[in-house]
Amino acid sequence: MMEPMLANSHVLLTPITPDIARRIIDRTEQPGDDWHPDYPFVDELDPLAALAASELSETPFTMYAIRRPDDRAAVGGFGFFGPPDASGAVEFGYGLIPAARGCGLASAAVMLALHHAGQWGALRAKADTERTNAASRRVLE
Repeated sequence: MMEPMLANSHVLLTPITPDIARRIIDRTEQPGDDWHPDYPFVDELDPLAALAASELSETPFTMYAIRRPDDRAAVGGFGFFGPPDASGAVEFGYGLIPAARGCGLASAAVMLALHHAGQWGALRAKADTERTNAASRRVLE
């Protein structure tokens, strides 16, 4: 069964269900959602729409809201592109709103999510980024 939240001292990751994905897209925030006004960012809308159109699943290989631990605001997203493939590799993507960048949240989120994926059978991870995106390249390194 999927954990309700992944957490360490630097970041919180909360699973996004199809219902939550629909609320994010429609901007129908409910108490406890705590979405930053700039969340979601444009790159996240297509994956959120795909999740919103899917059935509820207990897989840990889903999308997560990246939240700051101090105010619990959702400031970004982390998502797996499915379970590990036949070689044990899991592919992922992530992003933060501009106001949340540069303070280690992306690195903390990636490390936390990949540790969790390893507990569910992932042996390797892969992701890509633009060559010109030096900050994202540092996260992946």
